[in-house]
Order: sequence, then structure tokens, then C-alpha cells
Amino acid sequence: MRGGSVAVVGGSIAGCAFARAAARGGAERVTVLERSPGRLEDRGVGLCIVVDRYAELVRAGHLDDGIRHHPLTTRHWVALEPDGPSRGAPRGRALWVQPMRMHSFHWGVLWQGLRERTPERVEFRTGTSVTAVGGGGSVASPEPAWVETAADGREPYDLVVGADGHRSVVRAAVCPDARPEYAGYVAWRGSFDARLLDRLPGGAARWPEDEVITVCYPGGQVVLYRIPGLTPDRTLVNWVFYAAAPDWLLPADSGSADPNGIPAGSLDPAHLDDLAELAERMLPPYWAGVVNLTPVERILLQPIHDLETPRRTAGRLLLAGDAATLVRPHNTSGAAKALQDACAFEEAWRAAAGIDELLPVYDRERGAVGRALVELGRRLGRAQVTRAPDWTAIDEAGMAEWWRDQLAGTGGFGGLALDRTPNPPSPHDG
Repeated sequence: MRGGSVAVVGGSIAGCAFARAAARGGAERVTVLERSPGRLEDRGVGLCIVVDRYAELVRAGHLDDGIRHHPLTTRHWVALEPDGPSRGAPRGRALWVQPMRMHSFHWGVLWQGLRERTPERVEFRTGTSVTAVGGGGSVASPEPAWVETAADGREPYDLVVGADGHRSVVRAAVCPDARPEYAGYVAWRGSFDARLLDRLPGGAARWPEDEVITVCYPGGQVVLYRIPGLTPDRTLVNWVFYAAAPDWLLPADSGSADPNGIPAGSLDPAHLDDLAELAERMLPPYWAGVVNLTPVERILLQPIHDLETPRRTAGRLLLAGDAATLVRPHNTSGAAKALQDACAFEEAWRAAAGIDELLPVYDRERGAVGRALVELGRRLGRAQVTRAPDWTAIDEAGMAEWWRDQLAGTGGFGGLALDRTPNPPSPHDG
């Protein structure tokens, strides 16, 4: 299909990927509308893509080795031993060393790489909040889709892509009843310059750079790994601390939490004391020290939510990335999912004679994948947080069996293959 105009609502990872896909597919005019007024590099959280998914995205032209990433090779599962000889071990009791090859990214570095690779003819409008969209009727209608902003009023487009995350304005038009569902726990997140590790007993040498660490404790876990810094001469430590929601986070009249959470730099110092106390009580000494090295301005709180939609398209509107499906972070599939959505969109665009052919193909292919990933994220959340086993009573063979049980009947850890052929689960999947 050649020609046509596309508005992409949201200019983050999914938005950049879809703008590039539409331009490469042959759209005549592509406009990205991003609510944030500046560049987005300051979103400093880490993310990972397993090497098989990464290789597929490179072959499809949506990633390349020029975007800096950090190699990870093994996942070390550890726990604090309440009693016994490992009680004082700095790294805790080893549960399992799991082969797991991944590339880790700094969100801002990945976004910057995708933004730089977007064709120059794509128009980016920052500081532009979309207040409403339309065009969710019949795709056969001669009426175009439209977006409305405070600055520019209503503008027509042949297609509107919602890449505007969990607060999606476009999703409200496509699936008005679909909303994020609170999972019952939260993720504290933080990152800091890896050179600070030298302040800990044993320093950085106690933690090889290719290791992902998962510290398990009753009712939660902490995942720690290195990511690239915003500048090539820096490496950062990134961690995610899953835990029960603190009482002060939940409204008195509700058992739910705001999906927006509390951004970095906005947490009350007294609330950060809660995090430090939890780390000291639940983690082996070295990993508690890692968490407590984090500057207060680099810590945020993210309530965990799920979201699945019954459809991804309506009329001339299309959903992408987290606007369509919000998957718990346990599956390490968020960035890969967004980029795969863009791949499928570009492939469908090239093959279609018109928008009416493009949309059902995309909906069919990516809708089923998204729903499968949401269900796997829930499964992993139950197995690793809310219904986790007794970590003190499990050995290496038990860990491998436990992992196989989590992935049984799924496409595997890290997301489904781009060709939509599920990977057979194994104890070393990923």
C-alpha cells in the first residue's frame, strides 16, 4: 500500500517504532504527537530483550547493534537463609544458576536510538496533548479518522495509531471498557552509576557484570542487572523490587492503586525509609547494600497492572504497545512486544491494498499474541510473588522444575517468536 496519512499518538518506544514502520511501508505523511515537551532520555529505567527476540528484530530492521546494550548471560536465583550456614553469606544462598542470554538497555538510550533512526520526513510534535480521537466506526466509511489537540484543533488522517501507553486516549475510543487492572503488589525501581558498587564490602568484583540477580523472599523478589548509561563511558545498576503495596499508597476506600505510580524524585523521604527497612530485613547483606546505594532522586514506585483488550482496531483506529496490552514486567517482553507490533504493522501495510485490508490482519496477529503475554505475566507474577514457593525448601532441581511449570503450554520467556511459532519451554528457556 502506498500513500496515505498516519497520526501516531505517543512518541516513546512504540511510537517511534510505528512511525518508522509506517514511513518505510510507504505512508505519504506520518505525524507523531507526543505530550511531553522535551526529549525523553531521562526515563532511566532498564529493560531487557532475550537474544532470540533481539536477533529477529535485527533481521526485520527494527533494531541494530548500533544501539548500545549490555550483554547478560546467566540468571542467579538466590535467597536469604533465615537460619543455617548461609545466614550471613553476603550474596545469600544460591538456589539456581540459570543460563539466560539477554541484552539489557537503558530506556532512554533505546528510545534515542529509535528516534534517530526514524526517517526525517516523519514530523514530531512534542508538547502536544491529544484530547480526543475519532474514526472508530466503519473503516469503509469515506470519513477519515481525526485527532484533536488544544493547539491545532481537529486534524484528519487516514489512520490513527494509539501508542500512548496505559493512559491511552485512543484505547478509550477503541475499547472504552478496557482499563488497567491492579495486580495487588508494586515494584520499587531504581538505578545508579555502577562505580558506586566499590563502596560495598567486596565492591563490584562480588557481582560479575554478565549476571542477572533474582533475590527471592516471602511475598516478593528483587531483580538486579547492569544497563548502559546515557553516555558510552558509563554503566548503571538497575533494580526492580517487587513487594506488597505500602499502606500509604492505597486510598482508604479502595483496594487498588493508581497506575501512574510515583515518579522518581517525588517520593516522601519517610516512605523511602520503608524501602530501606524492607531491603535490610528481606535481602542478603550485599543486595540490601546495592538497593540502599541508590540516590533518592533515582527511586520510583510503580504499581503493577495488567491490561488486555478484546480488539486492537476499530474503524480507522489502531492500538500499539502498552496501549493495547499491558504485561507484568516478569516476562521481560515489553519492549520486544512493542517492536514486534511495529514489525507486524509494517508487514501488513506492505501487503495490503488499503486500510480495510491492513487492520484485520494486524488485529488477528497481534491480538492473540498480546493476550497470551498478559496471561503469562499473570502466571509468572503468581509463581514468583503472590503464590511463591518456600524458598528455604527448594533446591536446584526443584527450581528447574518450578520454572518449567511456569512456562508449560506458553510461547516461552521473553515473548513469542516474531514468526509466531511458540518456542518449546525448557528449564533454560530464554
